[in-house]
Amino acid sequence: MISVVVPLYNEEHSVEELYRQIAAALEPHDQPFEVVYVDDGSTDGSFAVLGRLHDTTTNVRVVRFRRNFGKAAALQAGFLHARGDIIVTIDADLQDDPAEIPLLLAKLDEGFDLVSGWKSRRRDPVLRRFLSRVFNSVVALVSGVHLHDVNCGLKAYRAEVVQGLNLYGELHRFVPVLAHFRGFRIAEVAVNHRPRLHGRSRYGPVRYIRGFLDLLTVTFMGRYRYRPLHLFGSFGILMGAVGVVILAYLTVIKLMGEGIGARPLLTLGVLLVVVGIQFVSLGLLSELITSQHEERVPDESRVEHLVGDVLD
Repeated sequence: MISVVVPLYNEEHSVEELYRQIAAALEPHDQPFEVVYVDDGSTDGSFAVLGRLHDTTTNVRVVRFRRNFGKAAALQAGFLHARGDIIVTIDADLQDDPAEIPLLLAKLDEGFDLVSGWKSRRRDPVLRRFLSRVFNSVVALVSGVHLHDVNCGLKAYRAEVVQGLNLYGELHRFVPVLAHFRGFRIAEVAVNHRPRLHGRSRYGPVRYIRGFLDLLTVTFMGRYRYRPLHLFGSFGILMGAVGVVILAYLTVIKLMGEGIGARPLLTLGVLLVVVGIQFVSLGLLSELITSQHEERVPDESRVEHLVGDVLD
């Protein structure tokens, strides 16, 4: 079964039309599907519309938050309530075209675990398109996941991809990055993007700044969660080595009779050595914390999310 997860906030004019378009896209393929709407604390009539839609259909489920908790929490709730083997996410503003869902499903059939949409011709203001391009370039540079549109709301997943995910803050933007670090196969397909007809966009420059900070979190947790000393130790050794070179140089000129007490280079050398030692110490402490946590986790659950296929 296919579960279509739709996070929404104040989209009363779109939710019914979105369901009709999803049904039109999936019903011809004779695959059972459900639509899981997650109302993220809407203050308009969205929940009333969802209630009517739920009463008149057999495959609509509705989750309602007590207040607005953000898209990451809404997606997390949708993943928890989805019952399908394949999970599709789509925004409720009708800018993502549900007619493209079969295209994503066909790409999954080629052996991929996550297929992300790429809004190759975006119907957004120029500033937002520019910020999005910069953001995607930074994500590719930092994480190594090269997608044209990592934040596209239209994605298709195998159910195991979202199992065990813990989304909060702005981490919903980086599900492909999280999946990549867990060893899943990722692909991207160009999809149709339509102008917004109702409501207004809630994205701005501030959210991209928050997203960049969350990108650092995701990258650190993905690459160095189980080996933090490799990160902190590398910085520490580099700084300490530069500091030792500086102090060695100052020692030589001191032996040659020059005064070094008033030279700023002395302060810099000492500072680099001290900070380098602190970085290495921080890495060792992080390794101790990580090892203690791993000792409390059973061996089976520790590697369960890493296993792809098993041939007995």
